[in-house]
Amino acid sequence: MPVHTNFEDGVAVVTFDHPPVNGFGLAVRRGLVDAINASIEDTTVKAIVISGGGAMFSGGADITEFNTPRAEQAPNLHDVIAAIEASSKPVVMAINGTALGGGLEVAMAAHYRVAARDALLGLPEVKIGILPGAGGTQRLPRAVGLEAAVNMIVSGEPVPAAQLAGTRLLDQVIDGDVVAAAVDFAGTLDKDKLPLLRQLEVEHANAEAFLDFARNGVAAVAGAFPAPMKCLDAIEASFRKPFDEGMAVERAGFISLVSSTESKALRHAFFGERAASKIADVGKDVQPRAIKTVGIVGAGTMGGGIAMNFLNAGIPVTIVETRQDALERGLATIRGNYENSARKGKLKPGQVEQRMGLLTPSLSFDDLKEADLVIEAVFEELGVKESVFRQLDAIARPGAILASNTSTLDLDRIAAFTRRAEDVVGMHFFSPANVMKLLEVVRGAKTAKDVLATVLAIARTIRKTAVVSGVCDGFIGNRMIEQYGRQAGFLLDEGATPQQVDKAMENFGFAMGPFRMGDLAGNDIGWAIRKRRHVEKPEMIYSKSADLICEAGRFGQKVGKGWYDYRPGDRTAYASDEVAAILEANTRDLGLARRRISDEEIVQRLIFALANEGARILEEGIAAKASDIDIVYLTGYGFPLWRGGPMFHVDQVGLYNVLAAMRRFARGYQGASWEPAPLLVELAGQGKSFTG
Repeated sequence: MPVHTNFEDGVAVVTFDHPPVNGFGLAVRRGLVDAINASIEDTTVKAIVISGGGAMFSGGADITEFNTPRAEQAPNLHDVIAAIEASSKPVVMAINGTALGGGLEVAMAAHYRVAARDALLGLPEVKIGILPGAGGTQRLPRAVGLEAAVNMIVSGEPVPAAQLAGTRLLDQVIDGDVVAAAVDFAGTLDKDKLPLLRQLEVEHANAEAFLDFARNGVAAVAGAFPAPMKCLDAIEASFRKPFDEGMAVERAGFISLVSSTESKALRHAFFGERAASKIADVGKDVQPRAIKTVGIVGAGTMGGGIAMNFLNAGIPVTIVETRQDALERGLATIRGNYENSARKGKLKPGQVEQRMGLLTPSLSFDDLKEADLVIEAVFEELGVKESVFRQLDAIARPGAILASNTSTLDLDRIAAFTRRAEDVVGMHFFSPANVMKLLEVVRGAKTAKDVLATVLAIARTIRKTAVVSGVCDGFIGNRMIEQYGRQAGFLLDEGATPQQVDKAMENFGFAMGPFRMGDLAGNDIGWAIRKRRHVEKPEMIYSKSADLICEAGRFGQKVGKGWYDYRPGDRTAYASDEVAAILEANTRDLGLARRRISDEEIVQRLIFALANEGARILEEGIAAKASDIDIVYLTGYGFPLWRGGPMFHVDQVGLYNVLAAMRRFARGYQGASWEPAPLLVELAGQGKSFTG
């Protein structure tokens, strides 16, 4: 049973135990209400203590019930709270660990609360685009004051119980056994004195001025998300209205938000990120290998950034280069990054030396022979990879995992350079590797299941979001972005400017449009890939504009000119007369008349091209599910979070509408690029979606 009751000196100790986070699923809710009612009816019980089993109090609602009828099936969370508040005997919450969302809302329904000093308390609902829906916006301001409640609810960040000591939220904050302390406390209580937070007034010395200040501040940071302002509306109601009227404001806000596209997108991302690590044929019975030491081949920008992830997690790293000067530059960059973090207060000075102390530089592959995991981060050319993997195969210990940071190359060909293809896997980090959240894990045809399980586990250790991809040119992210870039180029051929395309995509929500991003990354990188494509896939047609830009030596910010002009010490992108002339000449050479193109068409062509290639990736089994594709784009490519990713976004547009637009584009310039994926056609015809 997820809920059980023990009795200590006339106190009923009710414990709910529903691993891993003690979520309030239907069985727990029923068990709690039944236990409370039984304790009230038991004449030997003088008080009730409620606590979570294990190290956590409660993470709130059971996420497995989200969007299912069970979430509202009686008793729902409001019913549990009502049962606690209606108790004729004192109820004490023993907050033994983290209490989030509905967990904190249930705790606030009790008459008293005793908390562990290091317990984290919070209402994080805003992070999935909603507001606390079980009285959190009404009880928390009464418990901790208006200002603290605004900070906690609008940010969604949890606060240690020690920081809330002395507020009306917590009657005791202790070290040691919280349940035992709560039982002792319950034995001292007067059954005729049963205070409830709902009966209190919200405290603040100058509420009107603070609310004006808060409204301006929240509006400035909320951006495209409606939830922060709705949270503030509900909190303000706790000050201006009686409790029940404030609850009505909260409920209306919750209903409004839960049906919004932004909230749906955030919940899609929330569940998608968790689902990404679940691989159908890699169950809990597959044990990961132990990773105690890591080797990195290459101390350049990527190699150094990759190394920092492991150093940050306390894992020793040996980094190998072929030249002393390259090794020294890499070490200097790593140290510089850490010292910069220390100057900003993100690290203590001692932590800089501690992390650098875990790093061993070397010019010899032999120093990698005892590493549990070796990641190559060398130049993206198959011959270079072959040399590295043949050397690693010769010296790495049996059972060591050999990983490639390749972003486009055939992992199975790389694995074939070794006699241990089962130990080879792709670990595609994104630049800067010590910052970007995404890790694209490439599963080769022979990659062992325990190797995959190990990489997924180590991704959690280094705080990356791992998404598994099959083997194809570019994997998930870069294969799709190629179609995005092709359409951007075709738009230039027809009359759009880099500035217009970038502005349209930035207004859609990207931090940078494709041309500003190209200048930042280096236009020569894409040029090299296109040269390879012309040999391997001559049928793939590209706009010549990007090649013409590179032929003019305009490689981007690093040389002071790309799609835009740049000035020394200034990263501002300035429109370039030279680029405009190149584009106009290219359009004439193509025999086209430059036409006016709407921002709407720009966005549709780039995003629909992404989703169409995503559909092909799903058809081929390169990605297991549409949400994996969205997580790749949300965490690695800057797709706007409130739009949920390319596959989720086209679902919101409607696949029938997307297909109709694609067929319209197919009648225009380079129309052959708009051949719809069969899966897209199938789902559109059935009125279905990728993510529904």
